[in-house]
Amino acid sequence: MGRSWISNPDHISAEYVARVNQFLQIARETVDDTGCTLCPCKNCINRVKRHIGEIRRHLLHHGFLSTYTVWVEHGEVNHSEEPVHGSFADEMEEVFHDATRDHYFDIGSTSDMLSPEQPADSERYDNLFEQLKTPLYDGCNDTISALTFVVKLMHLKVLNKWTDRSFDMLIKLLQEVLPPGNRCPDSYYSTRKMLCDVGLGYEQIDVCKYNCSLFYGEYSTDQDCHVCGTSRYIRKKIPHKRLRYFPITPRLKRLYSSKSTATLMRWHKEGRVVQPGVLRHPDCHVCRAKL
Repeated sequence: MGRSWISNPDHISAEYVARVNQFLQIARETVDDTGCTLCPCKNCINRVKRHIGEIRRHLLHHGFLSTYTVWVEHGEVNHSEEPVHGSFADEMEEVFHDATRDHYFDIGSTSDMLSPEQPADSERYDNLFEQLKTPLYDGCNDTISALTFVVKLMHLKVLNKWTDRSFDMLIKLLQEVLPPGNRCPDSYYSTRKMLCDVGLGYEQIDVCKYNCSLFYGEYSTDQDCHVCGTSRYIRKKIPHKRLRYFPITPRLKRLYSSKSTATLMRWHKEGRVVQPGVLRHPDCHVCRAKL
């Protein structure tokens, strides 16, 4: 079935409304326990889950995402693309998206895991791809790899607000239950270390009590603020304030190394539809400067 109707600017035409209703019939098959599924309107761009009725209103009001012609997020298989073997980024993106429904998955501070000499991207991706293809233990279901298992465990930890100690206790129990030679991490630290290589986590940076400066870079070892002279700590190495810094470079690399997310990242440049007479949020820095 042709899908040129997706770009139809007349969202109240009989054809557009009929096609939207057909799409919603397909989308009903992918609703979760709360009755929601991803909304492919131009505002939500398959990043927000909504009820079917609300999705219909969005599609009629905002329009259908013009680049979403193969409804992979709603159960459709993309037969037009040849499989790319060895594409780590795309498979990793699917693993994290399926497990967490969120591309920004928080694994806590990784300041203690960062070193000046980081492995090359190709080497790191090769190692993680190997973990993705390696089953949790010999004879395990092929769909459960060591990396998939770790991601799902971390997802449960975040959802249920488990403490680090309780997670360590669960890991130890799993080590006793799983067959010998399993590839389950042996601690919370090793779990975070594995996920840190994917470009997740954050660095912790101490901040002056009065927000004068950051204890970072050349000031990382200072005991007092170099601006106002206030002590860095309240007591015993406990800082007054602490900033969580999410490094942007590894996250951008992940977004642009996957075909699906790279398309969305370039949407404002390549996929945005200009409709005469329709006021939109400016996506050009020149337009923004004039506001």
